[in-house]
Amino acid sequence: MRNTENKKVDDRIEAIRKKILFSLRLFFSRKIKHRLNYQPFSEPVTLAGMATLVGVASATGVWLFKQMFSLPFRTVFGEFNVPVDRLQHNWIVILLPALGGIIVGLIAQYIIGKERYPGIAGVMEASALNGGRLEYRKMPVKTVASAVSIGSGASVGHGDPSVQIGATLGSMFGRFTRFSDERVRSLVAAGAAAGIAASFNAPIAGLFFALEIIIGKMNVNSFGVVALASVISSAVTQAISGNQPAFQIPEYALNSLYELPFYLGLGILAGPCAAFYIYLHHFTRTIFDKWRISRWIKPAIAGLTVGIVGFFLPQIFGAGHVTIEDILNGESFSVSLLLFLVFAKLALTPVCIGSGFYGGVFTPALFSGAALGGAYGLVIQQLFPFLNISPSAFAMVGMAAVLAGTIHAPITSFILLFEMTQDYRIILPLMFAVNASLFLSRHLQNDSVYTLGLTRRGIRLKQGRDINILDTITVGEVMVTDVVALQESDSLEAAIDLFMRTRNRGLPVVNKTDELIGILTAQDIGHASNEEKKTVSTIGEVCTRDLLVAYPDETIGEALQRIDIRNIGQLPVVSRNNPHRLVGLLRNTDIGRAYDLALTSHKKMRETRLGY
Repeated sequence: MRNTENKKVDDRIEAIRKKILFSLRLFFSRKIKHRLNYQPFSEPVTLAGMATLVGVASATGVWLFKQMFSLPFRTVFGEFNVPVDRLQHNWIVILLPALGGIIVGLIAQYIIGKERYPGIAGVMEASALNGGRLEYRKMPVKTVASAVSIGSGASVGHGDPSVQIGATLGSMFGRFTRFSDERVRSLVAAGAAAGIAASFNAPIAGLFFALEIIIGKMNVNSFGVVALASVISSAVTQAISGNQPAFQIPEYALNSLYELPFYLGLGILAGPCAAFYIYLHHFTRTIFDKWRISRWIKPAIAGLTVGIVGFFLPQIFGAGHVTIEDILNGESFSVSLLLFLVFAKLALTPVCIGSGFYGGVFTPALFSGAALGGAYGLVIQQLFPFLNISPSAFAMVGMAAVLAGTIHAPITSFILLFEMTQDYRIILPLMFAVNASLFLSRHLQNDSVYTLGLTRRGIRLKQGRDINILDTITVGEVMVTDVVALQESDSLEAAIDLFMRTRNRGLPVVNKTDELIGILTAQDIGHASNEEKKTVSTIGEVCTRDLLVAYPDETIGEALQRIDIRNIGQLPVVSRNNPHRLVGLLRNTDIGRAYDLALTSHKKMRETRLGY
């Protein structure tokens, strides 16, 4: 009996012990789970940490990239210099860019493969359409190809590859941490800013470059991240290479306000030069794309062209940093030589990039601007010696003017010159020249050097870099071509009967020779029916003759803005060559169909981008 009672007591103790152990396990398991799920840092702090990492990595990557191309360039062309008396008439300079072209072409053909949008245009497209997702696996190989291109003397710059290095690192870190698309875009912009900061030792210019070019607007949410990465990148670069500006520039002085009109004249010259530079980039790429030869041969031919020109003008080899510094420091250059350098650089850089060399358009634009400003300053100095004109000052302003007209980023151009000169007295000449250049360049070429290729393939990036979906479809793709037109001599009763049968809200009206003269709408019929005097007999008497029309080659977005002006339901579509020839009709239902088509196209494009 006692044993039985003792056993019951032991069982109860054991049950209590198990309950206590179970409760302890449950408590600690929840505690551990809570700790595992606990986020010690908020998202802004995490994003700031990633921006810091992007800045450090970008500065390191750009520094390594510079070391890669500086070694071969120093070996052949001197310490970032072009000793004319040694290189001129030396046949080796003809072969070196061609050899570099063969190497780059083979890398591109067998390792990198075909790219949708090379360079910064690809970064912009990825930021706008693909949440900032860039293909980072091939970036090391592309960096090597860029270093070979510059190191062999091809007429390309290091600014754009530096931006791509930083932007790709930002995209990679953002994807590894599984940030949202908006956060990844911010890190891509931060990387781009860090690339400019490391390349030119200009952190503020890097910040505004990212905001103007990559993001497309002054985004408050991204400002802090981009600024932090740019500053960190510049600090690391200065710790490694020293606190030296990109170009050694003498002290600037504005001697007289009478100089300002001449700076305006410089801007008027810089704008067409920038527009010509933009056009050549698209033209040469189109020519090389149509040329049905092996991909590796194209940059070899372009390199041979650079070598032949460099045989007589060795200053055009590479990015041309020392030539820029020589112009800015007042070295002896004739006006004719400087003008030859302007047009040689403007032409050879598009040839190199269009053929398949990897490099940038940023520094060559600065080179052309410096040569143009230097030549212009020499002419003004000779014509007006009493003004004590400094050609070097015009060369500095010319750099910003041509750059602004090329990339359509005026604030970046302003700030870059400020950081290089460290003198804010240059602001008035800059305002005159940069604004004039930008206005003329946009008038002659609406797109920048980065967006022209995207626009001609149907991708139009608006403010904020959000794609306008209806700007990817043209009127000709969705318009109705089988149009029922009314004759101006038809009776109003016949028109009413046709409206009832077709259920249209408006129909175009043509004359005896089938030329478009107007459109008849339901409102026109209503007004005619309400007239007290029933004297209306033909359609031509009541139709609307003040027409708004559309063209087959314009976008749906442009046509929609025109429809909204009068709140009408359709637009006649006419030929641009003959505005009286009716080729179709664009209705509101067609615009809805265009929107669906654009969404489908956008989705397929995004899926294609995500397929790597």
